[in-house]
Amino acid sequence: MTDAGGPRPGPASPGGPPSASVFRGSTLGLRLGLAFLSVALAAVALLAGLTAALAAADVSALTSQQRADLTSAIAAAAAVAWDRGEGWTSADLSPVLDLATRTGAEAQIRDTTGQVVASSPGFAAQAAAPEQSAPVLIGGSRAGEVVVRFTNSGLASADRALQTDLLQAIFGAAGLAAVLALLTGLVMARRITRPVERIIAVTRAMGRGERAARVGDVDAPGELRELATAFDQMADTRDRQDQLRRDLVADVAHELRTPVAVLQAGHEALLDGITEPTPDQLASLRDEVLRLARMVGDLQTLAAADAAALHLTRRPCDLAEIAAAAADSLAAQFEAAGITLERRLTAAGIEADPRWLHQVITNLLTNALKFTPAGGRVIVAAGPNDTRGAVLSVTDTGTGIPADELPRIFDRFWRGRQAAQLSGSGIGLAVAAELARAHDGHLTARSQPGEGTELTLTLPRA
Repeated sequence: MTDAGGPRPGPASPGGPPSASVFRGSTLGLRLGLAFLSVALAAVALLAGLTAALAAADVSALTSQQRADLTSAIAAAAAVAWDRGEGWTSADLSPVLDLATRTGAEAQIRDTTGQVVASSPGFAAQAAAPEQSAPVLIGGSRAGEVVVRFTNSGLASADRALQTDLLQAIFGAAGLAAVLALLTGLVMARRITRPVERIIAVTRAMGRGERAARVGDVDAPGELRELATAFDQMADTRDRQDQLRRDLVADVAHELRTPVAVLQAGHEALLDGITEPTPDQLASLRDEVLRLARMVGDLQTLAAADAAALHLTRRPCDLAEIAAAAADSLAAQFEAAGITLERRLTAAGIEADPRWLHQVITNLLTNALKFTPAGGRVIVAAGPNDTRGAVLSVTDTGTGIPADELPRIFDRFWRGRQAAQLSGSGIGLAVAAELARAHDGHLTARSQPGEGTELTLTLPRA
């Protein structure tokens, strides 16, 4: 029985016209691109809004500081004029008012009683404009007050122009970032959806019966490459399982054909009167019936092993105790065959189904019994290992297994050249391997022709 249905086919692209899945894949790419764009736009908008707000606040603070400085400068100039004129009556305040006018402001100077001493021509017209005031100090004493109103020219105009330029720069950068985000999002979406489209197309091709269809190598992010590889591995495993099922049917048919043909020929000969129903003739027919019964029993055992893989009843148990019980059940057969059965058992706690694990160990011991000549020795050993697991090994001094047959000894109904003269259907080790996998363990074999064979069962510890 072969292990697989032939070499793995290379990557294949299913042919045929574009299906609906391709268009769905393109729509998926567009949706991903728009999603990337939406996220980028939201981030850019948030950043632009925060930047604009902070910039406007900074510009306003700078403008307020400049207005305060200008008001203080006008107040200082008024104090100089008061000092030169030794009072408001003879003070020359025209330079002070000109200073305010040149900076885009309107100023008014008042004495300590609040009476207007001097005022810019447009001061009264700018009643709604923002204003600031500062005391006029002479030798530390208050001699009056300066009130400055800021018009739409000068500092206010510069404030608005600066804010406008900043906002234009911010929104221009935001627009450029949005375009770059759209292009990047479309490229990344295409890079993501292309392998997805290929996997969908290959899946549909396999659904149409194209077993050779594979995704192959794809240029995609790591997770999608792993998905494509896992998909191809799944397809290969499916092919192997299909081949195993086909080989199983062929092997069963081949095994059943001979005894059925012998029974048919024998019964027809008896019915036609060609042969007499002698004890030897009836015994021969009975042997064929028993052979059929053994094969049916093997098939039942195999089916039970498959079912056990899905319905194990696990509980804490000792691998050494189960191995000892299996060895006890076969001790008489080993003694009758003249083979020494040696036990090297150390307690190893595991969580398993004792009934099916007993079946595994029994199969391993029975296999060693078959291929070990009289006078030989079989060693069954069990105990914990160094990787927080438990291990059981069955080592014999039999004829060994040729290197070309060793990889196939766990295949169902497969029998090597040395087993041709022995009874059995070739499922003992297959059942043992199946049950080992059901227990989350694995069964391995090591052998040298003429030096014997060692079968090792490794299980996780409880």
